[in-house]
Amino acid sequence: MAERWTWGRMVGWLAAAALLIAVLHPFIWLFIAAFKPENEFMTFPPTVFASRYSFDSFVKVWDTIPLMAFFRNTMIFSVGVMVVSVFLDSMAGYAFARLRFKGNKALFTLILITMMVPFQVLMIPLFVEVFKLGMLDTFWGLIVPRAASAFGIYLMRSFFLSLPKDLEESGRVDGFNEFQIYWRIMLPLCKSAMITLGIFHLMNNWNDLLYPLMLTSSTEMRTLSAGLAMFVGQRNIEYGPTLAASLLALLPLLIVYVFAQRFFVQGVTTSGLKG
Repeated sequence: MAERWTWGRMVGWLAAAALLIAVLHPFIWLFIAAFKPENEFMTFPPTVFASRYSFDSFVKVWDTIPLMAFFRNTMIFSVGVMVVSVFLDSMAGYAFARLRFKGNKALFTLILITMMVPFQVLMIPLFVEVFKLGMLDTFWGLIVPRAASAFGIYLMRSFFLSLPKDLEESGRVDGFNEFQIYWRIMLPLCKSAMITLGIFHLMNNWNDLLYPLMLTSSTEMRTLSAGLAMFVGQRNIEYGPTLAASLLALLPLLIVYVFAQRFFVQGVTTSGLKG
């Protein structure tokens, strides 16, 4: 019995190691390729490792595009959407989970239906609306249309449903109104869910290409994803600088995820995603 348990454990470790290698392989390849010379991308058969490594691709990225401006724009856009959307999503989630008003379920169902509408359907109306409001090529034009999300409302509602009702009842006994109950009692308890939702918003907006490319027209307002497209020409692609810039764009997300990983797992586990 002990022998079979040992063999089973070994097989489990080998399967976990194989899965880990499969998941990490693209990131390892990206890290190595970012330091390879441009001419070695065209060699056949292709190789993972290079004959020499250099920072030439990173230097070319720095000299070709306003990288720091792209980082600044991406930070303002993605963090701004994250902060505003998490706050509004949590308020809406609390309202749908705890407040009883006419049309509660119908309105929540309508919000969920919007998750099935592809962004391509909304592109032209959204562009016209932002243009008419005079917010085209501005940070407000990027942040306001994404100030709330159906997925965020759904996630926060599921978390609030998992909290005991005695908490809000005790708040009402103490004379709190609904906003005070939400702000002073409920919100401090959903830190993990809010961090989870914040990570989702940060990743989605940090890596988004089509949305900021559509609502910005000047190079000064481009985000990282849109700026990287400058390395892709009509006839040729500069692989080295593109991969180097992709690595630089990926590093902040990896750092955020490493530090917020425990909250991310806890938020997904405790939310329960209740209907």
